[in-house]
Order: sequence, then structure tokens, then C-alpha cells
Amino acid sequence: MTDLSRKEIWKMFDTISPTYDRVNRWMTFGLDLYWRGKMASFLPLGKNLMLLDCATGTADQALSLLQKSPHIDKIVGIDLSEEMLLQAKKKIQKTAFANKIELKTASALEIPYADETFHCVTISFGIRNVVDVNACLKEILRVLKPGGKALILETSLPENKLLQKMHGMYLQKILPRIGGWISKQKSAYDYLHQTAESFPSGNTFCELLQKAGFDKTSCNPLTLGVVSIYEAGKRL
Repeated sequence: MTDLSRKEIWKMFDTISPTYDRVNRWMTFGLDLYWRGKMASFLPLGKNLMLLDCATGTADQALSLLQKSPHIDKIVGIDLSEEMLLQAKKKIQKTAFANKIELKTASALEIPYADETFHCVTISFGIRNVVDVNACLKEILRVLKPGGKALILETSLPENKLLQKMHGMYLQKILPRIGGWISKQKSAYDYLHQTAESFPSGNTFCELLQKAGFDKTSCNPLTLGVVSIYEAGKRL
């Protein structure tokens, strides 16, 4: 997948937005909700937290965090796909959290907030879609308060070679069929497996976080390593 195509990846998400949540449930066997829920256990300590959720999509991550943590005062969700944000608005209106989530059309490469605004910035299954990962990480670092955290949930590769091979076969052969069957947009899910397999994970991604200026980075694999939660701090 080229940088040129990544520049307009929001158009693909516009197209698959009506079926996005349903496909996620099917292709992860419902585990995506568990993974998003685990993000709450890595939130910074303290009350009245201000969070930014980049590539918020249909707001699954934002809603999951609010359901799990009573210490969040507000979450701002940004995304370039207006159709995904429309789906998010519909979901949010059916919950008790409508007054705690603000949605904006914006890029994670140009976050429309001042330096040191947020206690925590999250991005789930979105960092691999940006054109410039290092620039995105630096932008996240910029808007974090000193002592704040970045939490990144992303696909990764199991360390076990047999599991890695089996997972690769699932990504290549089965996942695009499931996604294509439900969404009628098989090419979108061909893209997903291409980025999932090629994107740096584990210690390699931790090194990218450190290069961008983060401190105390860690990788926390889930479900045999098919996804990982990366935790990175901003120095006081």
C-alpha cells in the first residue's frame, strides 16, 4: 500500500462505514470489544481526565473507555472519514455518554488542539493507516500533558512461528472473504491484511515511539500476540 493511497484512505472508510462494526465483530470473533476494553486498564491515574481518540471511526474505543472508567471527564474523537463519524454520532446518541464525547473531522497528523491539552491520547487500529507514522507520533506527543500517556492498540504478529504462519493465512485468505461478503468491498479488507502484515510491531514499534520522543514505552501482547497495546509516556 503506497503513501499516495494512504492519503485518501478516509474515502475507503467512508465506503465501508455502514458495515464497519459488524465486520469487526465477525472477523475478530467479537474479540475487538475485549481488546478495546483492555485499553482502560492502561489509562493514567487521576480524575477528570481529558482524552483524545485519534482515528476514532465509529467511536467504539471512546465508548468502551467511558464504560470502563469513571474518571474520564471528556473524550474528543477525531477522524477524516465523515461517514464513520456519522455512524459514531448515531451510536453515541443512544448511550448515556452523549455529553462526554465530542467528534471532529481532523487528521492525526494535524491535531487541532494546543500543546499539552490531553492527559491521554489513544489510537486503535489506525496508526498503520497514516502517511507518516513518526510525524503522527510527534503530533500525539505534542498535545499530551507532561506525564501523560499515549495508548496505541494495533495488530501485531505472534512471536511463535507456527502461530505467525496460521495468523498470516487467516489475514490473507479468510479475513478478506468475511469483510467482502458483509461489506461488498473486498478490496478494503485486502488492504487491511497487507498493512497488518507489513506494519512494524513489538520492540520495533517501541523503538519508533522512543525515536519520536516518548519515555517508558512497553508492548503488551493480547490473544497470543495477534494485537498489542503499546503504552508510552511523556516526560514530566
